[in-house]
Amino acid sequence: LVLSHTSTSALYWSMAQQLAQLTAHGGPLAAGDLCASGGISGATAGALGSLLELTHGGTQPLNLPNGLQLGYLRDGDTVILRGYAEQNGLRIGLGEVRGTVLPATA
Repeated sequence: LVLSHTSTSALYWSMAQQLAQLTAHGGPLAAGDLCASGGISGATAGALGSLLELTHGGTQPLNLPNGLQLGYLRDGDTVILRGYAEQNGLRIGLGEVRGTVLPATA
């Protein structure tokens, strides 16, 4: 189930500019490092970049096609992120990053 499609074209600072800022101030960067921008939101409802935005601060749960409602993440929920870059018909994939929300410990 895809909840949102966004693009780095919605970023105020390009990834190149973000990396330049990082390295210009002494931040380490090596070949193979994974760099992330954080949440990216576009200008339309279909391009909202977080569950916080999609649920209007948790006040309006999303009604999924299978009848479930999605609001804040709960214990046991699994989040899957997939990403890729595409240019001139060439696609380079990040693959999949997956994590499950565990119960808080005291």
